[in-house]
Amino acid sequence: MISRDMKFETLCSWADEELKAILRVLPDEVRGAAAQVPVSMEQKPGAGEFDHELAGDELGLFEGPAIREEPDAHELPRIRLFLANLWEWVDGEEEDFRDEVGTTFLHELGHYFGWDEDDLEARGLD
Repeated sequence: MISRDMKFETLCSWADEELKAILRVLPDEVRGAAAQVPVSMEQKPGAGEFDHELAGDELGLFEGPAIREEPDAHELPRIRLFLANLWEWVDGEEEDFRDEVGTTFLHELGHYFGWDEDDLEARGLD
C-alpha cells in the first residue's frame, strides 16, 4: 500500500490537478470526448467486477466500449487510475507521479478512442 507518510487523499489531489491540467490543453473535440468518460481514482485493483483477472500491478485500466462501439447501458466506459501502484512505479517522487498520472490517463483515453497498444506506443503513450 501507500507508505505511511503519503496519504491517499494527497495522491488523489495531485492526480486531480494533473487531469484538470491535461483536459485544459486537449483539442476541443478530444476534450469533449474525454469529458464523457468518468475517471475513478483507486489505491489498487480490487473493486472491479473482473479485477480477479488482473495482475494487481496495473497503473490504470479502461473498461467498457470504445467511443466508436455501440454503447451498452450495462457496461459504460470508464477509466480507473490505481494511485498506489503509480506511486510505487515512480519510487515515491511527486513530479514523476504527476507525469505518470498524465501518461496513464492519456494511455487509457487512447483505448477509449479505440487505439490498440501499437497505436499508443507510436504516440509515446506506452
